[in-house]
Amino acid sequence: MRTIRIHVDQPLAVGTTVALPAQAAEHVARVLRMGVGDPLVLFNGDGHDYAAIITEAGKRQVVVNVAAAEAVHRESPLRLVLAQGVARGEKMDLIVQKATELGVSAIVPLVTERSEVKLEGDRAAKRLAHWQAVVASACEQSGRAVVPAIAAPQPLAAWLASLGSQDALRLALLPEGTLRSNALRPTPAGALLVVGPEGGLGDRDIAALTAHGFAGLQLGPRILRTETAGLAAIAALQALHGDL
Repeated sequence: MRTIRIHVDQPLAVGTTVALPAQAAEHVARVLRMGVGDPLVLFNGDGHDYAAIITEAGKRQVVVNVAAAEAVHRESPLRLVLAQGVARGEKMDLIVQKATELGVSAIVPLVTERSEVKLEGDRAAKRLAHWQAVVASACEQSGRAVVPAIAAPQPLAAWLASLGSQDALRLALLPEGTLRSNALRPTPAGALLVVGPEGGLGDRDIAALTAHGFAGLQLGPRILRTETAGLAAIAALQALHGDL
């Protein structure tokens, strides 16, 4: 039987009662047609799954009782941050969803030299909230109990300036790159992976990345779309140096 997992953005503890968020409550009661006595699992990103039982299932509210807590160990030993040039429309949703399923620890949407998507003010805030919901949903599906952080969209230069001297392998996907994922030795504890938007990384982007210690990573002889390239690189890095 499929385990229903629900993300809730609040503290959880055994013995407490929790009212599910409105959207989750509607999904549980109306779509899944679950009722009093049915089990489900809650998680809030603290690394635990919380077994719960539905105690109230109305049209407007679903209340559960938290019965048990269990530590979940599904995080990759490779702490991989995806810095993705913001892609258009549903492409970005796909990237965020699949990167979460593949085990990245954080996602940073970047505005680069060739970015076509402009996000500012309220539009940027709404997009970030949407992506956070995509991440939470991907964690529900994939069984992750730690929710990857997703940052607000920011210029590449600002993100690079924030890195400081943190000790992580720095990689940028470039068709002309000379490094291959299977040549990374020894296995890194963490990595920063930069992927350009639809038009790729521009010359100024590449110069800035090089100045901050990023090496060019090549995936093979074929040019991949932005929604393919980052996911392929994540899968390769996880297979070789993570937990796939």
